[in-house]
Amino acid sequence: MQFKGNYLIRGKILCCTGLHIGGVADAIKIGGTDAPVIMDRMTSLPYIPGSSLKGKMRSLLEQRHGDKWLTEKGNPHNCKDPGCDLCITFGRGAEDNIMAGPTRLIVRDAYPDEGTIGNWNDKEDIMHGTEVKGENFLNRISSAATPRFLERVPAGSLFNFEMVFSVYAPDDLKRLALVFEAMSMVEDNYLGASGTRGYGKIAFSDVELLEKTKDDYTSGEDWKPYQKTADATTAREIMAALK
Repeated sequence: MQFKGNYLIRGKILCCTGLHIGGVADAIKIGGTDAPVIMDRMTSLPYIPGSSLKGKMRSLLEQRHGDKWLTEKGNPHNCKDPGCDLCITFGRGAEDNIMAGPTRLIVRDAYPDEGTIGNWNDKEDIMHGTEVKGENFLNRISSAATPRFLERVPAGSLFNFEMVFSVYAPDDLKRLALVFEAMSMVEDNYLGASGTRGYGKIAFSDVELLEKTKDDYTSGEDWKPYQKTADATTAREIMAALK
């Protein structure tokens, strides 16, 4: 098994509805929210953790291919099959000592683009890139309302995303298509919390697939468009071109 090259997947994540990926409050403050979003400590602005996106992609693939990857108790799939496409692509425990090579997919944290930060700063009701949404829990007998306040990234926000897929074996190109299948499934599902209540609808836009061979690393060449998908700009279009 030898390293043959990398593919770079990049573009924008559009929040079609409000997005809540939970963080941890340092303290309970007067007037604070019941559920804060995760923030970058350096900028005090929200971001989308790569672990959240990668975990959602993997979870949806497990459900989609339930005959192969969905466990009876609903635990994350992890097997000892050295040819398992899911484990090779998304990773498995190192203690399993399966000789399948490194995890192929890296999903980086996604940060808001400059235009989005500017839009947040222009809105008086958006603080640190988030809005506060009030909700009520209603008692089914008395109809008494218990209010709660959730923090979320407002609809229309854009985040720059980036993933790197490494190629070591001939079957890895098939596994690359699996990544775009997962991305398209996330678009038809939701990211983060409270998706069944309208939160977390996202879309991948301006998607690019670039490549860099092992020789490019030696010569210093930069990323170049993967010609087979050069005209595609969505996850679905790239997946169709790869297949």
